[in-house]
Formats: sequence, structure tokens, C-alpha cells
Amino acid sequence: MNLVLNEEETMIKDAANDFLFENAGPDHLRNLRDDPDSKGFSVSLWGQMIDLGWPSLLVPEEFGGLDFSNVGMGQIMQQVGCHLATSPLLITGILGVTLLKNSSSNHWKAKILPLIAQGKTKMAIAIDETSRHDPQVIQTKLTPKAGEYVLNGTKLNVVDGQVADSFIVIAKIPSEKPKETDDICFVIVDSNQQGISVKNNLLIDSRKTSSLIFSDVKVTDKQILKFNESSESILQKLLSTANIYLSAELLGIAEKAFELTMQYLKTRSQFGVKIGSFQALQHRSANLWAEIELGKSIVLKALRSLDEMDQDINKIASMAKAKTSKIAENATNEGIQMHGGIGMTDEFYIGFYLKRAKVSQLLFGDWKYHLDRAAYLSGY
Repeated sequence: MNLVLNEEETMIKDAANDFLFENAGPDHLRNLRDDPDSKGFSVSLWGQMIDLGWPSLLVPEEFGGLDFSNVGMGQIMQQVGCHLATSPLLITGILGVTLLKNSSSNHWKAKILPLIAQGKTKMAIAIDETSRHDPQVIQTKLTPKAGEYVLNGTKLNVVDGQVADSFIVIAKIPSEKPKETDDICFVIVDSNQQGISVKNNLLIDSRKTSSLIFSDVKVTDKQILKFNESSESILQKLLSTANIYLSAELLGIAEKAFELTMQYLKTRSQFGVKIGSFQALQHRSANLWAEIELGKSIVLKALRSLDEMDQDINKIASMAKAKTSKIAENATNEGIQMHGGIGMTDEFYIGFYLKRAKVSQLLFGDWKYHLDRAAYLSGY
């Protein structure tokens, strides 16, 4: 496995960095935070991403996409973390596309994938039902009724739920036999269907998630996505994909937090000298640099494993998320400490990276969850 970016992958990373440097960043995020009409992401930035073709990168060519690699898209997500960009790219352009590509429901692939490629639709994926990530807890039921189904249940922490045109809901179909476990299914519903209630929640990093309540939402058999694998396997792969891309974002957050901290150490004077000359701070900085370099390797390995459909992808994804979560936590915490008390003031950027890191760490499982998952998948 090649753990070095090729020329094409390097070009897309540099292009994403240049674009987001000009059009995103903490100042833009501050404006988004202070906007009372904010949707939780930058509408103008999302429009520019659409013009650049980013939502189409993972979409197959037959549906109007570019069919690019996960490594390439991962470089964009890393720069998203560096520049604190806010958009529906992760959920719609990555997870929505990934789930539909793996589906054998050609009707939905033909209907939705071209719209995603053109930036004409946004999706949300409703998984969690508890305050902390636990995909094993699924109480949402899809119950047969009069030749169709009704969907009932509650979903929490649904990213982009406040702007989604459609939801993909993970639910269970009750088994007809008492001793058999219920089957997991993926259901597509329009966000304006009768019986759906949406409540928005503001996160500490100025983005939003939603709580969804489904009350006797009518569903036809056509709305249930079909797969050639078990739904449990598909769900695990979807979560692994999400966490690999979040790992790329966390790596970007850590890199930028480290850069900001080094800039501060080189300019702040105390006792007549630059504080960067203090040996204790140099040791802490060197350790953090080494950790970030390790993070680069595991993120690239995870992205390449995703492209190569590695059999250990679930374990690799959890290892990457656990490692990058700790790296981002250390980078932002150290950044705050080395900035001193002013680090958490609105004037300095490092506090924005701390808040973004906290949200990305918790989304789809924190480092403790993934450390346990990686150990379990390794046979411990």
C-alpha cells in the first residue's frame, strides 16, 4: 500500500487548500455564528463547492459524477478541517453517495445520485437514538400495515437534518417469529412527508444537528433500500466510511491548531525573550509534531483501505478515529494552554479549532468507543 500522495491527489489537496483559505476560515465561521438566520452551514460556500464539482467527486460517471477516489476526497476533508469549512459535503456528498452506490436499488441510484452530483439535493442520515453514539440501539420500527409500512421512532444528532430534502432512516422491521432478531433496514423518506417532526439543535462549533420524530409515517416497499449484503454489514461499513473522513477532518484541525500555536510561540515575548525558546514548550511542541506525522500515515492508510475495499476496514477506521481524536484533542488543548487565557477569547482563532475538534471527535463515536471497537475487532 502506497502511503504517499500521487500527483493528482496532491493537486486536489493544494487546490482545496487555496480555495478554502480564501473562502472559509475562523472569520467566516464567526460571521456564521453571529447570523440569526444561519442554517448551520455556509450557503454561499456550499454553492461554490458545487461549482467546483466537489459533490460529484464520488458519484459514478454513469450518474453524472467524476468517480474519483476516496483518497482524493479525503484530501478535501482534511482541508475542510484546516479551514473550519461548513457544508453538507460529508453527509450528502460522501455518506449519501456511498450508501446509494452500494445499494442494488437502481431506481434510487438513478433518481438521487445525479441530483447530488449537480448539487440539487441534500440528504441526512438518521442513525443514533441515544445522546452518545451507539448504533446497536435501534428502537425505530418499520411495521407492516395494510400492504405498506408505518415508520415510528426518534432519531437524535442527525447532521444536516435541518436542511435535508430527504432522510435515510435506519430502522428495524419486527420479526414475525418471537425468538428471531429484528432485521435492520434503510428507509428513504422525503423530509416534508406527513408525520415527521424536526427540532434543530445548535452545537458548540456553531453548526447544527436535528432531532427527528417519526409518527406513523407511511412507507412503501419501494422506499426500502436493497443491498446484496446484510444490512448490518452495510451499516458498519457506512459508519467506518464516516469515521475515516472525520479522521481526515480531525487531522486537518490538529495541523492548523499546531501551526497557530507555533506562530504564537515565535511572536509572544515573556521575560524579554520569545516563549518559543523555552525548552519545556519546545519538548511539548516536538511531541505534538511527531503525533501529527503519525496521524497523517494512519489517515492515508485508512483512505487507501477504503478504495481497496480492505477486509479489515472497520478495524482500520476505528484505529484512525481513535488516534486522530486524541491527536486533535492534544493539539487544541496544548494550543489553548500555550496561548494562555487569551486562547479562549473570541479574538484568537485557536478556540474555534478546539470547539470544532470536540464536535468531530464525538460524532459517530469518540476515541473511547473506537478504541474498544478496534480491540474487539482485533479479537480482544
